[in-house]
Amino acid sequence: MSQQIATAPPRTPARPRAWFQSGRFLLFLAGLLVIYAYGWQVTRINLSELVKGATFVRPFIRDLGRPDVLTRRMETQEAQVAVSVDPAVRPEALPPSTGPVVEPESRITPVGSTLTVRGSGFQPNANGRLFWVNPIGNPQQVALIRTDADGTFTETVTVPEVFQGPEAGPRGAQQRILVRVEWAVGALRPSNTAIIVFQKIIETVFLALMGTTMAVLAAVPLSFLGARNLMTRNPLGTTIYYITRTFFNIMRSIEPLILAIVFTVWVGLGPFAGVLALGLHSIAALGKLYSEQIESIDPGPIEAITATGASALQVVRYAVVPQIVPPFIAFTIYRWDTNVRMSTVIGFVGGGGVGFVLQQYINLLQYRQAATAVWAISLVVAAMDYFSAVVREKVV
Repeated sequence: MSQQIATAPPRTPARPRAWFQSGRFLLFLAGLLVIYAYGWQVTRINLSELVKGATFVRPFIRDLGRPDVLTRRMETQEAQVAVSVDPAVRPEALPPSTGPVVEPESRITPVGSTLTVRGSGFQPNANGRLFWVNPIGNPQQVALIRTDADGTFTETVTVPEVFQGPEAGPRGAQQRILVRVEWAVGALRPSNTAIIVFQKIIETVFLALMGTTMAVLAAVPLSFLGARNLMTRNPLGTTIYYITRTFFNIMRSIEPLILAIVFTVWVGLGPFAGVLALGLHSIAALGKLYSEQIESIDPGPIEAITATGASALQVVRYAVVPQIVPPFIAFTIYRWDTNVRMSTVIGFVGGGGVGFVLQQYINLLQYRQAATAVWAISLVVAAMDYFSAVVREKVV
């Protein structure tokens, strides 16, 4: 009679916890949250300011849709009349006008009171502005007007408290009302803004071109000195390799904007400073790309030509150059494309190009003119990107 031995059921191995449930991941997540919470405080991110500040950027956004590209010749009509803000001082007499006429309700009106101004004899259906001119000739706009089909208008304004001068005496009460009406005539033509922006865009493209050309002429020979597979065969070559690579790393770490500030102090404001800034930075950038391309070439041709007893220059001429020409061309075109974009920012610190006039338009709140420059930059950058893509596709 056989004895049956009872065996314990096999133990099911414990399932490992998911990676997102591990203590290490939870610790990493907690650390990440602390880092971003601190970064939020350091950078002073305030999303509510996006809503509050929208009113300031709205005029620029609106004018992006109507850049100052085409215009017509403007005709102007002006008329003025003398008034006084002191009842004890009579308005001065102005020469009689044979053109349009401005007639205030009263020629003696104290500061702060309302005054109705009527005009006649102006261009029909035209826009204009009404100015209050102080004794020293500074105009202050107080109203916008529009004439009707008969060339007349009626506008009520508040007499402003304008600068009268410390020694004006009784003449300080003498003021003038000036009305200026403008209307467009003739065919559409490129505006002055469009002409200026076009000239600066051409300057920007050639600024980038000259900077890139300068960089290529210097980066090509330096790239061979910065290639490990060509230079680290003896102590002298190794020393030259490390010096060249150190130069590339230092110059690439300095932004072109900083270089442009240095060169504007050195050679003055203008595109020459921008060319030098872009050229110096591009030497380092292209030199690094070129040297890395040389390091990644096929060593077979080098070994074969070296075995024939060829000199170092012959090895470079027949084994290295044929392999690097296409990528070198691609890198150069790409760098030119990049420099066109960089030259826009360089213009903000006086390095020439369209960025210089864009900064002026923004500072003067001339948003339509600034929109013209922004659209010109966008179109040129898009065209350059397409051109560089086509060239790289053909040569690589």
